Amino acid sequence: MTDHPFQLRVFTEPQQGATYDDLLAVAQATERLGFDAFFRSDHYLAMGTDGLPGPTDAWTTLAGLARDTERIRLGTLVSPVTFRYPGVLAIQVAQVDQMSGGRVELGLGAGWFEREHAAYGIPYPKNRMDHLTEQLEIVTGLWSTPLGDSYSFDGDLYHVVDSPALPKPVQPRIPVIVGGSGPKRTPALAARFASEYNASFPELDDIPTLFGRVREACEAVGRDADELRYSAALVLCVGADEAEFRRRAAAIGREPDELREHGIAGTVDEAVEVIERVRAAGASRLYLQTLDLQDLDHLDLVAREVVPRLS
Repeated sequence: MTDHPFQLRVFTEPQQGATYDDLLAVAQATERLGFDAFFRSDHYLAMGTDGLPGPTDAWTTLAGLARDTERIRLGTLVSPVTFRYPGVLAIQVAQVDQMSGGRVELGLGAGWFEREHAAYGIPYPKNRMDHLTEQLEIVTGLWSTPLGDSYSFDGDLYHVVDSPALPKPVQPRIPVIVGGSGPKRTPALAARFASEYNASFPELDDIPTLFGRVREACEAVGRDADELRYSAALVLCVGADEAEFRRRAAAIGREPDELREHGIAGTVDEAVEVIERVRAAGASRLYLQTLDLQDLDHLDLVAREVVPRLS
């Protein structure tokens, strides 16, 4: 079995209201405090708030962070296929990979938030999983085409004709993340195209089942299931004591009991217990959904008090 070291990644939701400078401060704290990566969602409309000052574009943000950070991995969890044509996306991600010195990862998904599409004039097709399948084929195909060769693809939705398949990424293979809880198509796509499968905000008891489906899909196509990383994303809300935890819960508009049920929440002892439980379920990466981007002390607490206690 491949031994992947356990990693904690910071995951942000900037559509809820953040400037580039807000995100830069979090990314630099992520790097300074020793976390593995800074990831962000890819949304254009806030959920349950006014979202002021307004959305930032995911790949524009990551291009800036590619130059403003030095060590951490950078990526999306996840970019919807509805936002960008696959050829454009392949160019954007390869360019940011070059700008970062080879630190980029691409999370790609079907998209789900219909209202943000209507708000910005973006088509929202019903067959988004078909779009996801062809985009994964094209993006990875363009990147893997040998220098000097051309790439073509004739699908039901996209047609690529004699592309020079440039630019090439710095990394021999940009890691691709596929996530979701679908029982068949999602595991099959992860087995075919992904370097990592992500369970996004799962019930803790469901994690082994979700991972198991991907392992079975790998076996079905003759791929070593241990090649993949298995990860989960969970909301983070931790306090040095109960009062601090409750203050942080109030700041993000969440109920303490609900956070404890669904996230890495409560005191330091509770956070360590949940993380170890996710790890025991087979995850080698955990994305910490950090919702209050002004509270850098929150990340400092996790780095200082939680991380040293992980086995």
